[in-house]
Amino acid sequence: MKLRYKILFIAVALIGLSSCKDFLDEVPDTRVYLVNLDQLQKLLVTGYTDSNYALVGELSSDNVIDNNSPSDDGMRYHLGFYDQYDEQVYRWEDVDLNITDSDSPSGVWNGCYGAIACANAVLDRALEFEETGMIGDEPMTPAQLEHLHAIMGEAYMIRAYHHFILAQMFCMPYRGESLSAQYPGIPYATEPETTLDPKYDRGTLLETYQKIEADLQLGLKYITETYYEVPKYHFNIASSNAFAARFYLIKRDYEKVVEYATAAFKGNDPATMLNDGWWQENFYYISDIGRYFTSVERQANFQLFTSYSTWWRRFLGYRFTCNRDAKRGTLQGPGPSWKDCKWKNSVTKETFAMMPCFNGVCGSAGGSEYGVYFAGTCFEQFEYTDKISGIGYCHEIRPEFTVEETLLMRAEANIFLGNIDAAFQDLFIWNEEHLSPKESDRYNHYQLTPEQITSFYSYYDDPNRKDPGYNIVLKFHIDEVCPSDKYHLTNEIEPYLQCVQHFRRIQMVHMGTRWFDIKRYGFSIKHKYGISDEYTLDVLDPRYAIQIPNEVIGAGLEPNERVTTNALSSAVVISSSKNERISD
Repeated sequence: MKLRYKILFIAVALIGLSSCKDFLDEVPDTRVYLVNLDQLQKLLVTGYTDSNYALVGELSSDNVIDNNSPSDDGMRYHLGFYDQYDEQVYRWEDVDLNITDSDSPSGVWNGCYGAIACANAVLDRALEFEETGMIGDEPMTPAQLEHLHAIMGEAYMIRAYHHFILAQMFCMPYRGESLSAQYPGIPYATEPETTLDPKYDRGTLLETYQKIEADLQLGLKYITETYYEVPKYHFNIASSNAFAARFYLIKRDYEKVVEYATAAFKGNDPATMLNDGWWQENFYYISDIGRYFTSVERQANFQLFTSYSTWWRRFLGYRFTCNRDAKRGTLQGPGPSWKDCKWKNSVTKETFAMMPCFNGVCGSAGGSEYGVYFAGTCFEQFEYTDKISGIGYCHEIRPEFTVEETLLMRAEANIFLGNIDAAFQDLFIWNEEHLSPKESDRYNHYQLTPEQITSFYSYYDDPNRKDPGYNIVLKFHIDEVCPSDKYHLTNEIEPYLQCVQHFRRIQMVHMGTRWFDIKRYGFSIKHKYGISDEYTLDVLDPRYAIQIPNEVIGAGLEPNERVTTNALSSAVVISSSKNERISD
């Protein structure tokens, strides 16, 4: 399949809604000439990708291990992979298989450009309406102009967001203006595709970020949620500001991160907006947990994305899962305020530290030997098309922008701005949410303190401090990845940044964004593979950029390099279970 953006001609048949969108929203007419605002707005229902970048992101990160490699006590399994390309992604190899499902690199690429194509079709027509001041043969009223601008705001946000995801996946990390100008970006599509087999240029990474920022600011100018029936399935005021905070965090523009993160709360105290799933005691099925945490009724969810995805099925006894060090670094491991909260697995009899909130909301496979997953961010919601035959579509709902992540972004920004007290307050709020309020009286002594942060997150190269293990504390290279004249990581603030990256890793487990953090923080990670193999991803390794799809390279687009010289080295080649609490 050649590079394409799912051609959308204004005057011909438009792409139909996928079943994934049928599952959640109204189906617009699939053959319509765009002549009014209602049609423009309905078309934007298709402006959100139905692919899921979580699988590629998690397999590339330190949130997944190979169950077929030996554990510290020599235990290993002989489990198969779910899809062939899982192995290649896990080993940071270029995926050369002709697989285009929505979890694959090709699926992410095509899904994002399909959404961008929709946004471009809408903007092309909307800008015509705005320029002429006419809708059909009638002059536009002030109310119609306001509605038109709202539609344009959503379209600009859609275009900015999907290019942003493409840049995070298929490009090297942002490195400031001068260095980013030396790396390839991704084709930035701003017009409907109207020619056969068009040719595209990747431009530079700097140009990509500049164009994303321009669209983002236009989206923020116009965005509203007045015309949505279900605002949380669209870019709304809160999620647009949360996206802006995420964008400027990548750029290390910390003043703007604080500005937009705070704006996302819309004047509310974030401590009153957090997910209350930890309070619930009436979950009967694992699926109940997933539906609750990803519901539009949860105030903590700014925006939800629906996708076709079999990501959850990887946890059901397959080779690459969240287990061992990955599990201990996320769901079932120590933390600054809960390192002494000990548990014992009822099946394996293994003891470990774990934040109380995760007890009873994590699923497992193979009696926990093969790994665990948090059902609140990773659970399949199956849509039957034929119940008798048992066939249908696998859906996953992504809480793409949340209060919790936005809170942690603001904390990180305040750390670099020198506002440690403000940063600690946001970290404290996040920690409090996860102390399982249904048993708050028993766990008051797990409240977070600055002393716990500085003692738990040891400076990486200080031999007098103890590393908590499980790769929770990693060496930062953020100043080398994205040099800044204003901001620098110091020994004084490093424990707080370590705390943020750890909390982010826990908060967004299974979501794929840990891969983005690894790249922007400049982490070096290892993957054990099979009986004795080990793969290392060094800082600024060219494999930080996932290779663009084979079919796109075949169409003539420049591939990502696999040999380069980086800033730090020479050339580099490239079923639910509960646990028994055993101590405080």
